[in-house]
Amino acid sequence: MRDLPQDERPRERLLAQGAATLATSELLAIIIGTGTAQENVLRLSERILTHYGGLHNLAQASPTDLQQIKGLGSAKITQIVAALELGRRLMTRSPEERPLISTAADAARLVLDMRDLTQEHVRLLLLDSNRRVVAIPTVYIGTLNASVLRVSEIFRDAITRNCPAFILAHNHPSGDPNPSPEDVELTHAISSAGRMLDITLLDHIIIGNRGWVSLKDLKLGFE
Repeated sequence: MRDLPQDERPRERLLAQGAATLATSELLAIIIGTGTAQENVLRLSERILTHYGGLHNLAQASPTDLQQIKGLGSAKITQIVAALELGRRLMTRSPEERPLISTAADAARLVLDMRDLTQEHVRLLLLDSNRRVVAIPTVYIGTLNASVLRVSEIFRDAITRNCPAFILAHNHPSGDPNPSPEDVELTHAISSAGRMLDITLLDHIIIGNRGWVSLKDLKLGFE
């Protein structure tokens, strides 16, 4: 990372400002450590995330898959795989240790990596009866509106995992997290369907690179 200006080096920024202030690409750059002769480590990290469409899909990649990425050798691959495995183990802790969602900010912190995605992604924060996170699956990738996103896709994982509540999260690649009329319409449709299924939509979080918003806090789409 020595080829980066001092104030752009992720390690120094992490120590000075905290890990939560770094983009996903910067955190990945710290894990990888070095770039190549052709590109610095930040560009390499951004290229990896773009190739996989974000952190969630990268987490599903095998070491063999990662070997296809130019600039990744065995050392960098093992570092990435080890870091992702630690994250998986964290999410499979005992119920008492899983993240507790008490506020919209609690939920937003778990999906902030979505601000780096170049396509719209929809994720669910599936919660147990104590509002602890059970899983965070991606249920849709593409332009988001109520006409193309089937409600059944939203509730399938919640039903399968017997979760009584969930939070919907999606990103705006434009960077502006303010909700569109389609976002409000979708929220209303899913909230209404949840009442019939006795599965509660607690909130709808929209992530942008300029921040995030909670439709529940804005009183949009919820009766």
